Amino acid sequence: MIRFEDLVDKVRSYSPEADLELLRRAYVFSAREHKGQLRHSGEPYLIHPLEVANLLADMRLDVVAVAAGLLHDVVEDTLTTMDRVRELFGPEVAHVVEGVTKLSSLPFSSKEAQQAENFRRMFLAMVDDIRVILVKLADRLHNMRTLGHVPDDKRERIARETLDIYAPIAHRLGMSKVKNELEELAFKALEPQVFEDLRDKVEQRRRATQGLIEELRETMLAKLAEAQVPVLLIDGRIKRLYSIYLKLKRQRIDLDQVYDLVALRVITTSVRDCYAVLGIVHQTWSPVPDRIKDFIAMPRPNGYQSLHTSVISDRGLPFEIQIRSEEMHRIAEEGIAAHWKYKEGRIGAQRDEQYFKWLRQLLEWQQEVRDPHEFIANLKIDLYPEEIYCFTPGGELKELPRDASVVDFAYAVHTDVGHRCVGGRVNGKMVPLRHQLRNGDIVEILTQSGHKPSRDWLTFVTTSRARNKIRHFIQLEEKTRSVELGRKLFEKEARRYDVNPKNIPAEAWQRVSSESGSQRTDDLLAAVGWGKLTARLLLGKLVPNEQLQEKPPDGAFVAAVRKVLRPRAGGEDKIRVRGADDLLVFRAKCCNPIRGEKIVGYITRGKGVSVHSASCRNVTNLLYDPERRIEVEWDTGEDTHAPYTVRLSIQVEDRRGMLAAISSQVSAINTNIRTMEATTDQEQGYIEMTLEIQDVKHLDKVIRLVKALPGVLTVERTSSAAERAS
Repeated sequence: MIRFEDLVDKVRSYSPEADLELLRRAYVFSAREHKGQLRHSGEPYLIHPLEVANLLADMRLDVVAVAAGLLHDVVEDTLTTMDRVRELFGPEVAHVVEGVTKLSSLPFSSKEAQQAENFRRMFLAMVDDIRVILVKLADRLHNMRTLGHVPDDKRERIARETLDIYAPIAHRLGMSKVKNELEELAFKALEPQVFEDLRDKVEQRRRATQGLIEELRETMLAKLAEAQVPVLLIDGRIKRLYSIYLKLKRQRIDLDQVYDLVALRVITTSVRDCYAVLGIVHQTWSPVPDRIKDFIAMPRPNGYQSLHTSVISDRGLPFEIQIRSEEMHRIAEEGIAAHWKYKEGRIGAQRDEQYFKWLRQLLEWQQEVRDPHEFIANLKIDLYPEEIYCFTPGGELKELPRDASVVDFAYAVHTDVGHRCVGGRVNGKMVPLRHQLRNGDIVEILTQSGHKPSRDWLTFVTTSRARNKIRHFIQLEEKTRSVELGRKLFEKEARRYDVNPKNIPAEAWQRVSSESGSQRTDDLLAAVGWGKLTARLLLGKLVPNEQLQEKPPDGAFVAAVRKVLRPRAGGEDKIRVRGADDLLVFRAKCCNPIRGEKIVGYITRGKGVSVHSASCRNVTNLLYDPERRIEVEWDTGEDTHAPYTVRLSIQVEDRRGMLAAISSQVSAINTNIRTMEATTDQEQGYIEMTLEIQDVKHLDKVIRLVKALPGVLTVERTSSAAERAS
């Protein structure tokens, strides 16, 4: 455990002029405020802020950041106010602490809304002071190191958030050391059995290849010495577990089929020496075509620079070599922390632009996204991308995520170009709009005056910029149509009660608009057009009930309406729309949500409310229009319901008895298996299984038990014809 004296010594070693008294006061204050508080491990809570401050000192950050690390939890977890922190430690420390503090004390409509606002505020604070996110990353890293003591449900949520948000942020800031540890710890927490099995297999491979790695290293040293190329270090390594896991999952292969498991890293003294090493490597071993990447000439957006090449050894073993200078290596490991500049107590003028470009773009693209679900979904997309580099015909470089389409490129050029895009020419050849771009492509966008974006584009665009621009355009058009439809429905309803809409006073419209939270009359009419608000209900709010006298309807019409609205036969799940009981609700076939699963409703004009699982791709990536989203919930009053048909895709080692073991495990918990199919591919097996499931807890139990079986690699819920038909 770190002691405060050790922390002081560490800060003094790299910053002799630091205000150590500020550090001491922060420590004493944190110790007093957290007195009596314990962590899940049973240890005194003070250990956590001390460890966070120590991580910040390891990054060689200034005393303000380290002091903020000691104080980062006092506002959230004690009775201390932000004003008190500002009074005792000054505005600079208070600003960092405030940026890290969650908005737990403010009322929010949902957990998603609170989470979205926390991230939004954190990113805004990052623009002003990068120390905010550095403190937050140190806080998250220590929490992940001690995650084993946290309750299961909370542990999974924290690990998932780390993998989705914080590890990608560390990657964006070039902090590979922090990013790699966060990923490994989250992987271990989310998939403990898979993690242990993979670690054992990789350790066996490591022992088997240790001699080979040393042999390759010695060969490289000898060749460089012969060519008189200075080298500071050559080390060999095995790919990280999480990186291997992603490759196995993405390519559906076994560990024995991962041929680039081994890598050498060469650290030289200069850029010129890096290219000299590359030449010698290719003279020594045969290079693999199309596997040479020059990140020195074209650095990644997070500042990463290195030469990558894959070669084949004399024994036929493929392996990767990374070549970089000592400064490049420091930046690759520490990222923004390696660029830390401290001058007169402020960072301002010393920032490195490359680290903030993506952040400013992210904030710019997200500033109009108020819906919390959409914000989080877009945030994950913006943080994840592996960049490719494409060019306009004039040679202008555009950075895009991997698998970006022609439409993504068009919107990267300009919004109007994206809206009017009708086709593309890539490297001189005509391609469709959904064509996926590759590194080095020269892209020409073809436009047509008066052309408009299509909703279908949302099925293949990858950038949040393109997605947001397309949605915004479609929403404006659809809202216009909804207002027109709503006005017609309202006028028709008013005529039934002998009310002239033109005679309804403006004050009444204003009053109802204010009560419903709408800004304009058109918003009320749009709600009627969408189906969120009935024309009769709106009329009743605008006109006193005593003034409404309905004309007697035709008898045949009444009979027809009753026939249409006749309740359907039993056996359907009951899902309620919050605040309305008269809307037609049905489960979406694309994701087939099951009882207990988190769900969202989406208004489909003329069909009612389509209910999706909150994790459905159609919701998160395609259909998320806040105007059409509506709150839905499972009816808790229903005790019995028909089982759901759910399909699982299971990846296993190709060993005898796997099918029987899985079947036995599932049947042991009274789960009916409808169908079960198995195929093999070299050394792996794939099992498709259709089950009858009662609710989401039942499904989680089945998945957990199957994952625990030796030889099971992955278990995923998938869509199928059988499931969609259920």
